[in-house]
Amino acid sequence: MSLARYHAHVPGASEEKPVTSPPRTVDDPVTDPTAARTPPWRYAIGMFGTSIPINMIKGSILLFYVDILGLDVRAYAIVMVVYAVVDALDNPALGYLSDRTRTRFGRRRPWLLIGAPLLAICMIALFSPPSGIDGIALVLWFAVFAILCELGDSMLNANYGALLPELFPTERTRAVANGLRQGFQLVALIISLAVTPVLTTSVFGTDETTTGFTITAPIYGAVAVIVITFMALGIKENPRYATDRRPQLWQGIKQILANRLFWSVGLTGACYGIAMAIVLSGIQLYVRYSLGLPVAYAFFLQGAVILVSAGGLVVWSKVVTRKGALWTWRLAFAVLAVSFAVLFFAADLISAIAAGVLLGIGWSGMLATNDLVVARVLDADAAKHGEHREGLFLSAFGVFGRLNGALTGAALASLGLFFGYYSGDDPGDQPGVAFRVFLCVYPFILTTIGAVASRFVHVSDPEESAATVAPEKELR
Repeated sequence: MSLARYHAHVPGASEEKPVTSPPRTVDDPVTDPTAARTPPWRYAIGMFGTSIPINMIKGSILLFYVDILGLDVRAYAIVMVVYAVVDALDNPALGYLSDRTRTRFGRRRPWLLIGAPLLAICMIALFSPPSGIDGIALVLWFAVFAILCELGDSMLNANYGALLPELFPTERTRAVANGLRQGFQLVALIISLAVTPVLTTSVFGTDETTTGFTITAPIYGAVAVIVITFMALGIKENPRYATDRRPQLWQGIKQILANRLFWSVGLTGACYGIAMAIVLSGIQLYVRYSLGLPVAYAFFLQGAVILVSAGGLVVWSKVVTRKGALWTWRLAFAVLAVSFAVLFFAADLISAIAAGVLLGIGWSGMLATNDLVVARVLDADAAKHGEHREGLFLSAFGVFGRLNGALTGAALASLGLFFGYYSGDDPGDQPGVAFRVFLCVYPFILTTIGAVASRFVHVSDPEESAATVAPEKELR
């Protein structure tokens, strides 16, 4: 039974009206003629723009502030906790505002066009502290611009992520669009993670100076703004999703918190997100201390992981079409967990790259499936409550993801407690062991928990959600 007949909305209406009829249910995503009008590649390329700045930050901020500028890991951990708290508060607020936005340019597009330059400007400032700054002034500079970067990133991702289920309503079309966007993300990662150490330490600067970062950051910022603007101007939002009844904040939060799938999928996915956040932040120092090589050699390890991930996306996407996102997600989790155990025993660059191949396979599986599983939860919520509040829901999910910063900071602080590593100025006697534990043991524990927990997650595919109407709405 199509759910579209429950709608009383007239396309194009923008004024807010009192609700005098029963709550409407979601449009049928399979038969809706307005769906999927945006070419998948045009939407997907936006991931390239959103990934370059934030992954330069995630991949280099530890090296930049702790190892080069000498920021104590305990101060770093405190800032990351504050970062996580602010992130947890602003994510639902930004998602809620996005869901309620009504303009002739759409709900999501204005936020994308504001968020891109905001993130770029703050990233440039983050990597350009005044010369000679130290002590509390360095901590404050780091805290202010790290949190502002988080705000820009949240603004972008709350809106960009919300477009996936809207523009591509079936799991098959979603898998294609998601595969393309993850491919663009991997290209961005090659640049922002693998190429960045070469640019910052060999081309524009050295291992011990910040000059390379202050030159690289504006280049990446400009690229990000251009790409995101190109994407935003080319997407075609579904006007039927901007209903005249705007989602309510507290009611929406209450319903989300009461949703069992929100907790099971969110906490399980956080195990993957936190593990990869640790990897992205620590891989350059793993190369320096655990493998005993120059930081620029991270190019080879990160490049191998990313290239394997790019090729793996094609294979994993085909598995999704045959076995479904949920089954494939569980398998990818298990492969990722095993890869960290293998990486722990790497003794040199060659063996690390060999372990990185397995890591790339598992990672690409998670890239191909994690967002699809989350999108299933959004479909089920829209079918049950008759409101398209993807922005608020994804932002609530983002709170789990934003645990990354706090737990990464805590994991880093533990290196001082267990191994005596506090900063590049005070690395202790066992920095190699410290970053082997940081990069391999902690992620292994997290992904093993996630792999086990994923076996207990059950969520319907989009077509099943579209065919389901809440019993009370059927009675009406």
